Amino acid sequence: MKASSRQVASHVQSWSRMICFSNTACLPELLSNSRRNNNQAIFSRHMTVHQYSVIHSIKSTYCIPVTAKPGKKKKQTAHLKDVVITQCLVFLILKTFKKSSLLSLDHGSVLFSFWVRAADIYTGYKVFQLRVSLVKDVEKREALWEGQHELAAKKIYAMCSDLGGFFLKVAQIIGKPDLAPAAWVRRLVTLYDRAPPTPFDAVKLVLEKELGRSMEDIFERFDVEPLGSASIAQVHRARLKGDKSDVVVKVQHPGVQALMMTDIHNLQAFALYMQKTDIKFDLFSVTKEMEKQIGYEFDFTREANAMERIRQFLYENNKTSPVLVPRVLKDMVSRRAFVMEYMEGIPILNLGDEIAKRGINPGGKIAAAAKRNILKSLTLAYGQMILKSGFFHADPHPGNILICKGSKVALLDYGQVKDLPDKLRLGYANLVLAIADGNPIRAAESYRELGIGTLSKCENELQELFTLAQTMFDTKLPPGVAMLQPFSEDSSIKKISVETFPEELYSVLRTVHLMRGLSVGLGINYSCAEQWRPIAEEALHLAGRLKDTDLKTKHGRQSFFRRLL
Repeated sequence: MKASSRQVASHVQSWSRMICFSNTACLPELLSNSRRNNNQAIFSRHMTVHQYSVIHSIKSTYCIPVTAKPGKKKKQTAHLKDVVITQCLVFLILKTFKKSSLLSLDHGSVLFSFWVRAADIYTGYKVFQLRVSLVKDVEKREALWEGQHELAAKKIYAMCSDLGGFFLKVAQIIGKPDLAPAAWVRRLVTLYDRAPPTPFDAVKLVLEKELGRSMEDIFERFDVEPLGSASIAQVHRARLKGDKSDVVVKVQHPGVQALMMTDIHNLQAFALYMQKTDIKFDLFSVTKEMEKQIGYEFDFTREANAMERIRQFLYENNKTSPVLVPRVLKDMVSRRAFVMEYMEGIPILNLGDEIAKRGINPGGKIAAAAKRNILKSLTLAYGQMILKSGFFHADPHPGNILICKGSKVALLDYGQVKDLPDKLRLGYANLVLAIADGNPIRAAESYRELGIGTLSKCENELQELFTLAQTMFDTKLPPGVAMLQPFSEDSSIKKISVETFPEELYSVLRTVHLMRGLSVGLGINYSCAEQWRPIAEEALHLAGRLKDTDLKTKHGRQSFFRRLL
């Protein structure tokens, strides 16, 4: 008889509870004796049937017996290292559960699901690495890797989609062409703005409470179907009474904040494990900054103020703002809802389809010029925001970029903004010049100024530091690197251990990486460091750190994008 969804949920919740308070000391014994007949005795001393079934499920994924031919002995179930890796991962999961204090069954289910799925994906790759290393044929090995990436992509997509909340943001971060395999990107890109929408009745309650009036008194028309739904909020198209222009209404999902904070804490625990094993980078500091930034997103009054501040800065510092920023209706702003100008356009993800629909050759000069103008607008805007102002939009993923009439670019969603201290802003400007000039010594000095602590045992440490700087803070990857490979022994992240990383610098890192993903998606390989040189020089010159004779860019804006193509 097939179990109902209620029964399945009940079982998952009970597993979560029991694992949290189990005696994990028996786990290595249980796994190491998996082929003996005394499992039941061990299980009866320490575990319930539900706990044992979970362990058996995880273990059986990687220890698959090979059927013996008649008259021959059975082969070992798996390579010894595979078993050891599995044991360690499962032990880590149970140890984490045991130390966790669960406030509710729902949170317990999320915690359980995240750790089991993350362990499954991670262990799958580690086991596969061992097995594929025995394959000598290069083409066959690459084909096997493609299959592994496709399998992992399905699991990552399912995890992010099922768990929702913060994990939709995780999908945005890792689902970039320069960082993830193509199979991952194809799957994860579909999660942008695909969070389950809040029912209209709940939306109406939030709006009327936040704006202090009934919807009928405010809106002439309100589209029940949202334009999009993301991890924190959803947006609706509407028209105010007595107005001829449409507006966008942003409404926060009820109860999402507590769930998302739980998700972030799960990720922090996983980050600690990863930085101790595979990725020698201060991932925990990065996740702490993510926690702080995500916390800000739940206050829409802060977001509305940020939109107006950035809009004013870009319009005041340019004859024409490089990007369009929606205007906020200041008398319709509250903590969980606000109203802004509606902008007509197409999502950047649909740009290729739009070009094809208009009968334009995707590889021709017209399409190339349009893509170049889009990237130019974004690069100029971000260069000015980060290096000149220090206050910038920190979430340029494809779901937040709209292409409007005349290839103008609209930048949406200002929930994640960052206000860099002058010390970090100028330190990063110095690093930009180091990367643009190909100067490893200046890059190392910038690392120290920014507070990035590194540890290295490689012979060519200075060059590896410079390669790491390019990898982290430029849109153009170093020569010979087509995609980041954090698990590769040849990766700079493996050779140079980043022991300390300033939390506040994470937003710059993430922004540059998102822009790199955009450039790869548009098919344009360029260096934002080279394009930002005029702005970085101006910032350092105004701060008294560069003399007139040190300036290499005489006419900053005229030379902008001089070497793009």
